[in-house]
Amino acid sequence: MTRSPAALSVLEGMYAAEADYFAAGGPGKSSFAPLAPFFSPDVVLHQADGLPYGGIWRGHEGMERFFLAMSGTWDVFDMVEQSFLSETSPLVVLTHVHVRARATGRELDFPILQTITVEDGRITEVRPFYWDTAAIAAACTNYHSADDRLPRS
Repeated sequence: MTRSPAALSVLEGMYAAEADYFAAGGPGKSSFAPLAPFFSPDVVLHQADGLPYGGIWRGHEGMERFFLAMSGTWDVFDMVEQSFLSETSPLVVLTHVHVRARATGRELDFPILQTITVEDGRITEVRPFYWDTAAIAAACTNYHSADDRLPRS
């Protein structure tokens, strides 16, 4: 792997554009256009199947649909702290997030570790790894946990 400050710059720019996108209202209210240049037209995002927005999202259209699904899940999604653990592609980013589920109002704090591949100045692949997908899914439903299938009273 080679040192790639340019890749890190792409990622930092994307995070800034993402923050602006959500501040302007996010999916359905704000244009995806400011985010598009940071992603390759054939970008692939792999989300854990156990998440409410799990699955594989491809291309700009897929990313736009992902942001719509994610904003439908979370009323609040704050990136509280980020640490860039590498400057080579794939980049490794540790992000501590604070979220509030839109459906239940429940709040969680958890880490996400992501590998992000950057080629020719654009993000081509994103693989986020969540600490506890069952806790996240449970916060978004009317259940105590993924193992407790009884509705909350």
